[in-house]
Amino acid sequence: MTTHHRGPFLTLSDFDYALPAELIAQKPAPVRTASRLLHVDRDSLTDLAFRDLPSLIAPSDLVVLNDTRVIRARLFGRKPTGGRIEALIERIVARNEAWMQIRASHMPAIGSTVQFADGASATVVDRDDRLFRLRFDIQEPLVDWLERHGEVPLPPYITHSATAADALRYQTVFARHAGAVAAPTAGLHFDDELLTAISQRGAALAFVTLHVGAGTFAPVESGDLSKHRMHSEWYDVPSATAEAIGATRARGGRIVAIGTTTLRALESAIDARGDLRTGSRETDVFITPGFRFRVVDRLVTNFHLPKSTLLMLVSAFGGMAAMRRA
Repeated sequence: MTTHHRGPFLTLSDFDYALPAELIAQKPAPVRTASRLLHVDRDSLTDLAFRDLPSLIAPSDLVVLNDTRVIRARLFGRKPTGGRIEALIERIVARNEAWMQIRASHMPAIGSTVQFADGASATVVDRDDRLFRLRFDIQEPLVDWLERHGEVPLPPYITHSATAADALRYQTVFARHAGAVAAPTAGLHFDDELLTAISQRGAALAFVTLHVGAGTFAPVESGDLSKHRMHSEWYDVPSATAEAIGATRARGGRIVAIGTTTLRALESAIDARGDLRTGSRETDVFITPGFRFRVVDRLVTNFHLPKSTLLMLVSAFGGMAAMRRA
C-alpha cells in the first residue's frame, strides 16, 4: 500500500461495511505462507499468494517486524461468593500485577479477592473504567505462572476454544519478547523460508517490539471519533532499527511495516523535530484519515473488522476509497 490522505470530519459510520460471518476463516491455512495476498497499488488490485510477497519488495527496502510474544493471557477464576470470573490481561505492569478486563455477573470491588488455578489468589487493587488492576499472591513472575495456567487469548471473531495447535500458530516465528495479549497478526503469515527469501532479494530486516493490548479489540462506541479514548501500549525501537531506517532512507529505499502494530510503534517514535527516538515508551496514538505518516512507506496488513480503529488506520494510510474497494 502507498500512503494517501483525505480530510477529517469522519464519523464511525464511514468505516462500516457488510462482513458476512462465514467469510471469517476460523482456522489458518495449513502452511503459513499459503494465505492469500491482495496487492493494493492505488487504483489496481492484484490477487497473489502470501509467498509472492518477496516479489513486491525491492533490494533497497527495509522490512520491519514486531517481535512481541503473545502470553497466555486468558484466565478463569471464582469470587469468594462462588461467582465465575473470566479475566483477560490487558498488560502486565509489575512482577505480579496486571491490568485486566473482567467478565462477571457482578464486577469485583477494590479490595476483594479472586481465586485462580493452583490455589493462587489475586487482590483487586485499583480500577480504571473497564480495567481492573490485580495483584497476584504467587512466588514466581506472573508471566511464568501464566505459561502453565493461562489460555491463549484468541481474537473475539474466532469462535472455538484455544487448542495446542492454536497456541503454536497464534505466535509469529520471530516472536521474542513476551508481553502481548494479541498477536501482531500480519506477522503470522511469515515462515523462516519467506524471511530468507526477502533477505536473498537484498532487502534488510529489522525489528521493533510493541506489546499488543486487549484494547486493540475494543469497539469504538461514539459516532464522533474525536471522543474515542485510545488504549495505551508499550513499545521499543532498538537503536539498530533506527540506524537501519536511516541507512534505508540514505539509499532511497522504502520502509515496509509488517502490520499495524509495527506502523504504530514507528510513527509514535517520531519527535517534534522529525527525528526517530530509540528506546521504550508508551503510545496511545489514534490514527485516522488526515494523519501525516513520517516513517512508513508501505504496509502489509490483514483485513480489519467494520468500525474498528485498525480499519481507520489502514484507511488513513491507503486512502478511504482504496480500502473500501479492497
